[in-house]
Amino acid sequence: MLFLYYWFRLRNALLELILISMLAGLAFFFIIFPESTNIIAKKLDVGRGADLLFYISILFFLFISLKIFARLRRIEQTLTELIRQQAKSEVIFFDGSKKNES
Repeated sequence: MLFLYYWFRLRNALLELILISMLAGLAFFFIIFPESTNIIAKKLDVGRGADLLFYISILFFLFISLKIFARLRRIEQTLTELIRQQAKSEVIFFDGSKKNES
């Protein structure tokens, strides 16, 4: 699922905010009702509630890692484009004249 997210590059900030809010709400729910983690874990055949929380946290950190990676890629692409534009504007020909901006 996380790789599909990155593949389609969902850049909808509202969707991401909703997903993170849901995960935070789930964390608060598990803090308030810790016995519910064991019940849910048994229904999912995970074993213990602590294991379920561990697996959920791994998925959460993978999601955050992919978000950071995607943002870093966008920053790199933006920086590359800016450097290309600056290099094009500073072209100097062999006769010492600069490129005329039209």
